[in-house]
Amino acid sequence: MADMQSIEDLMKKSGAPAAGAPTKSTAQASVTEKFEAKMHEVRLKELEAEAQAQAAAIGVSYVNLKGFPISPEALIQIPREQAEALKVVAFLYTGPELRLGSTDPKKPEVQELLFQLQERLKTNGAVYKVSEESMRIGLKFYDTLPKIKTIIKGVRVTDEELQRFQAELHSYSDIQKVLDRANITDIMTICMAAALQFGSSDIHIEAEEKKVAVRFRVDGVLQEVAALSPDLWKKIIARIKLISGLKINVTERPQDGRFTIFLKSGDTDVRVSTIPTNWGESVVMRILKPASINVEFAQLGYRPADEKKLVREIEKPHGMIITTGPTGSGKTTTLYAILRKLNSPEVKIITLEDPIEYKIAGLNQSQIDHSKHYTFANGLRSILRQDPDIVMVGEIRDLETAEVAINAALTGHLMLSTIHTNDAAGAIPRFISMGVKPFLLAPALNAIIGQRLVRKIHQDCKEEVKLEPEIFERVKKVLEGIPPAAGETVPPSDQWKFYRGKGCDVCNQSGYKGRLGIYEILIMSDEIRASLSETINEYQMRELAKKQGMTDMAQDGMLKALQGITSVEEVMEATGV
Repeated sequence: MADMQSIEDLMKKSGAPAAGAPTKSTAQASVTEKFEAKMHEVRLKELEAEAQAQAAAIGVSYVNLKGFPISPEALIQIPREQAEALKVVAFLYTGPELRLGSTDPKKPEVQELLFQLQERLKTNGAVYKVSEESMRIGLKFYDTLPKIKTIIKGVRVTDEELQRFQAELHSYSDIQKVLDRANITDIMTICMAAALQFGSSDIHIEAEEKKVAVRFRVDGVLQEVAALSPDLWKKIIARIKLISGLKINVTERPQDGRFTIFLKSGDTDVRVSTIPTNWGESVVMRILKPASINVEFAQLGYRPADEKKLVREIEKPHGMIITTGPTGSGKTTTLYAILRKLNSPEVKIITLEDPIEYKIAGLNQSQIDHSKHYTFANGLRSILRQDPDIVMVGEIRDLETAEVAINAALTGHLMLSTIHTNDAAGAIPRFISMGVKPFLLAPALNAIIGQRLVRKIHQDCKEEVKLEPEIFERVKKVLEGIPPAAGETVPPSDQWKFYRGKGCDVCNQSGYKGRLGIYEILIMSDEIRASLSETINEYQMRELAKKQGMTDMAQDGMLKALQGITSVEEVMEATGV
């Protein structure tokens, strides 16, 4: 057989081209291209052979995706971002059968993905070994899919599944027992079932040195309810990330996602946050239960005198209503309750939120997006061109937003918002420290609400308690400080009765069940407006407001403790008196 000619020999062929034939340089280029194409084809065959050999070595099947008809039905089972990150593609899905191709079929994240897909689709699946070239071909198929909006990922938990687990969950100690005999798939369902059963607002799952702690935040207080084996943690967090739309292989930086639990009684959104820690990742799942925000204005817990004053201010056609307090003090619940009270077909209400956590019928809700320069200030300017009657801005953080909000309040709009200060009196100095002019702020403000949340005594195990002398004197000082202008009648101290929750199985021995707000409402009277200046401080504003009849949060809380609604300890802890 004749020796194969080298590319150099081929390019050295001489002879004048025939009429109509390519020129010498064109012919040489053509030969080079053909040769390079041939060599590329040979190299690809070698790579496929290597992939096939590797598949045999690790005991998995091999497939070459070149020319394989990958259907959209198969491809969409794995989001593109996840497919690219893990180097895995679904190339066949018939319903009963699912086949994935991966450059690393034994990778734990790929195996976990297969497991989750089999559980979700109720199908038989397998992972095939593919070459890098096959993976490139497979991922290119995503370009053929129609462009669609990203949807919220969801997990459908049937009422039967929830009821099955909830029937076994009578106290926190039962959670550990049920988890100990559960498989990986059921662990998430059990955690959700328990959280809904016990009224938890947040689920914390935290990797520690010798265990993975599961903690629930119930009525604002964190309590450890179970511990998981560290050996299970990677599979558990992979499942959480999968249903939350997070990158499974990203462990060194924080991620945020969400999913929805679909129940017959209604959908419940779950917001997920992960951060890296020294023993692994920490996960917090915030359960956004619609019922927790569907609080009517009358259910907020205002005393009759305060409720009457506040209703008068929120029913004005313009001005600003501001709520203040730390994170978790119920500010958003208060604003939504006010909006529901004002909501009617005759008014247009627009909200600007970061993010939208709860959806309310009849409201136009808009979410800010810093990546697109859609900030509170820019968004508020746009909203004002939408002819609204009432506007709610999630938070006033800077001078620009404050000035736009104040201008809106002065030009015929009712503005609702929040600001981070410790109490109502601190809001005005805070605005002034931002750079707001007092002569603009004074006519714009209607009322400022300071608030905290305290736990309610569980009425089924409530008992009278005798206070220690020192505690009694502190309570007495608070209640005797209620200004005469407040119009509150406080009984003589020898008639006072206080209560606590003894603790029972229903309240998990805590003595509390549910929460309510304690408030202070600063109404902008003419005297307060006239006193505003750039030098006014928080103490001066508080004393002026009390002179006008404002009861502070500690006083409101102690009045509710006298009624047996909450305990003295809760009020003292929330207000620091």
